[in-house]
Amino acid sequence: FKFHETNSSVQIQKRYHRGSNINRLAKFLHQYNNMAKILDGKAIAKSIREKISDEINQLKRKYPSFKPRLAIVQVGNREDSVAYVKQKEQAGKEAGIDFILQKRDESITQNELLRLVRELNQDPSIHGVLVQLPLPEHIDEKCVVESIDPKKDVDGFHAYNIGRLVKRRDDPAFLPCTPKGIIELLDQTGINLSSKRAVVVGRSDIVGFPIFTLLMKRNSTVTLCHSMTANLPEIVKTAEILVVAIGKAEFIKGDWISPGAVVIDVGTNAIKDPKKKSGFRWVGDVEFSSASAVASYITPVPGGVGPMTVAMLLQNTVESAKRFLKESNERKISTLALERLVPVPSDIDIATSQTPKLIKELAEELGLAPNEFELYGQYKAKVNLSVIERLKSRKNGKYVVVTGITPTPLGEGKSTTTVGIAQALGAHLGKLSFACVRQPSQGPTFGIKGGAAGGGYSQVIPMDEFNLHLTGDIHAVTAANNLLAAAIDARMFHENTQKDKALFNRLCPAKNGVRVFAPVIVIDTNDRFLRRITIGQNPTEKGQTRSTGFDISVASECMAVLALSTSLDDLRERLGRMVVATNKAGDSSITADDLGIGGALTVLMKDAIKPNLMQTLEGTPVFVHAGPFANIAHGNSSILADKIGLKLVGVECDAEGNPVEGSEEGYVITEAGFGADIGMEKFFNIKCRLSGLVPDCVVIVSTVRALKMHGGGPEVTPGNPLHEAYLSENLELLEKGCINLVKHIQNARKYGLPVVVAINTFTSDTQAEHELIRKVAIEAGASDAVPSAHWELGGEGAIELGKAIIKATTNKEEKREFRFLYDVNKPIVEKIEIITKEMYGADGIELSEKAIEKVERYTKQGFANLPICMAKTHLSLSHDPTLKGVPTGFTVPVRDIRASVGAGFLYPLLGEMQTMPGLSTRPCFFDVDLDTKTGKIHGLF
Repeated sequence: FKFHETNSSVQIQKRYHRGSNINRLAKFLHQYNNMAKILDGKAIAKSIREKISDEINQLKRKYPSFKPRLAIVQVGNREDSVAYVKQKEQAGKEAGIDFILQKRDESITQNELLRLVRELNQDPSIHGVLVQLPLPEHIDEKCVVESIDPKKDVDGFHAYNIGRLVKRRDDPAFLPCTPKGIIELLDQTGINLSSKRAVVVGRSDIVGFPIFTLLMKRNSTVTLCHSMTANLPEIVKTAEILVVAIGKAEFIKGDWISPGAVVIDVGTNAIKDPKKKSGFRWVGDVEFSSASAVASYITPVPGGVGPMTVAMLLQNTVESAKRFLKESNERKISTLALERLVPVPSDIDIATSQTPKLIKELAEELGLAPNEFELYGQYKAKVNLSVIERLKSRKNGKYVVVTGITPTPLGEGKSTTTVGIAQALGAHLGKLSFACVRQPSQGPTFGIKGGAAGGGYSQVIPMDEFNLHLTGDIHAVTAANNLLAAAIDARMFHENTQKDKALFNRLCPAKNGVRVFAPVIVIDTNDRFLRRITIGQNPTEKGQTRSTGFDISVASECMAVLALSTSLDDLRERLGRMVVATNKAGDSSITADDLGIGGALTVLMKDAIKPNLMQTLEGTPVFVHAGPFANIAHGNSSILADKIGLKLVGVECDAEGNPVEGSEEGYVITEAGFGADIGMEKFFNIKCRLSGLVPDCVVIVSTVRALKMHGGGPEVTPGNPLHEAYLSENLELLEKGCINLVKHIQNARKYGLPVVVAINTFTSDTQAEHELIRKVAIEAGASDAVPSAHWELGGEGAIELGKAIIKATTNKEEKREFRFLYDVNKPIVEKIEIITKEMYGADGIELSEKAIEKVERYTKQGFANLPICMAKTHLSLSHDPTLKGVPTGFTVPVRDIRASVGAGFLYPLLGEMQTMPGLSTRPCFFDVDLDTKTGKIHGLF
């Protein structure tokens, strides 16, 4: 006869019969009907793994980057540990979970093991971390288990998880796998736990206490016992549900068990058995033969609780991966309330009155993993470039560039507007928003303009740290530039004072008889007297004097390289290819790598390439990175800051590339320096050309004050009071000056993108003036023109501007056909002409003899296909700062052209443009001081 169980009954299929077989069958059936039913953990675990696999596949279709990953640390080669790890690996792979085994020798030190666990904790691609126990005697198991991040403690052993399990109204991040598996086994078998008398034998932190707590939470009345409990058999006899995890082979006997009880045997004990090939067999903590004759249900050993434990480990890993995915996608940013005062206090007083969030909290809100940011104090952090790779499956958020009209020398609040928009979107309109701004140079900070953190109630904080050293990026640029200058001077000196053979022997010394070449062979303040200097005057320099000069650090090619690099590899390549000289024959360029200095420059700037995370006054995130001048260099914050920001506010997409249901893109608001003729033009034709990014909208910042100046108003001079014309309504003067705004709108529209005009309001403005600007702007092609009081009110004052930007970026009827202004493959002179005619309104250009010679040289050297970065005044559309409005009938003089081959552009010098600014009669530093008792800075703005 063949016996098989179906629906708890026995079916018998007759195959043959002989004499006494019938009697034996009858005896078997009698025994069988009185035996416990088997709780088949193996079968249930298999079903759970299949469900896990289906769930993973479904989530991958919705989120292609979803990939649960479990890391197991195994120390030594204990046979049981090896077997358990292999079992977990096989089960994980069947379910579709990535498995990483970190195997270490038994001699590993505790510190080394803790370091490994810490690395796994910080790896955002790993969702579960498990250290296989037991560990060698010289390692403190508790210390190692407690070092696992509770959010990745898929074993559920961490004190945080155990503690929250015990608390009635708290839930742990993870339930311990074995207790969780026991409850799942009981549930799937249909065993009701409510109001049942349960007895748990064993008090371990891994099984006993947790299952005791779980049964209580399921409304069982639970008694916890152990091997030293008095009258244990009598207590066990009371159990309707019995869980045994005492670690003693066949400790609980059948006559201890109440008839019909459910028995869960957690124990796994090896006992000698000469009949087995291995010499032993596995038994539980319950004597199966006697218990199965009494119980209604019983788990076998093996094949009962063990497979469920592994299944729960996989389930916990998937739950962890889902939690990480949810947290990464939600990115809820807590905001800071503003306590506004009237009149508006000074910028530094406002900034110091606000208590920023800890930057660690903001980083976590953005979904950054611990190894993706590096703290620089409490309120600044550098963000690692690895974020781009981790979030590569995300669709970028909306990309908005903020530019302006031609400003007065006072500036028109472009940085303030950038911050105000970010605060409006992020703190008031429910959009995830990121502002991306440049780090200010000490030149303007201590010169005329002051800092660049914004102003009023729209600032980046801490403002003093922002405007001063920040994280030392500009210092790194200065160090790199000056190291390169030293290398050039040294090479020129040694070439001019040594014979070729001696120079070769020193540059290429013999090592073990073989000569092998190496793989590759400024100042941040305004100082007009450094524009032209003579060096090498000391007698030790053997007459090698020459004339040279300083540029301000933010005008250096090293700064431009930092801003335009797309990776650390790209930074290294760009620094190495910077052209620093021409050979004596005049037919070949000399690069930084030719001097063997490229690697050292990269070492100095390896940390500077990471964007700096800060926050606005209202707690929304800001990236502060790189600081190239807009009138001298290309005038935009870094490509990397924008790219990381766009990913952090981006959305997950399904397999077809469509944003998942319910997700919404956030906004990156990036600033381009000065007017649309300078910073915006370079943003599109240089930065976007290199980054591959395309903005969704252009915001042009205007003010009534500046437009009146362009209409013929009196001269605006820093330090002098404004003329009455700027403080009272004058629609005629304003209307004349609006031609400058119209030209900038037209300039922006040439790139095929929608334009929103931001009217940065002042208390002296009138409604009629704002209405006039709006009318002119819309007629010129702007989508809208909106007054914005963000300086006075913070993000609340820019709500309507934010709404206009949202509308412009989401309006499907708005045509977007992005295009560059010129083809880089056109000749150098033609590209310069296109920019001057299209952006400035010039009749043409006039090249000096020096500029003509440079055009010929760069064409010959293969640099003719680089984009153009104009160095011109920001105070006029023309090269002449005195020409306001929209000048006509002028020719732009090009006095020189320089090559920034590493950065990737040629920059013509127009008119009298200088690359080292000078200081005014009374610079800003006159007002800056420190209260030595409180440490408070005064006078910084």
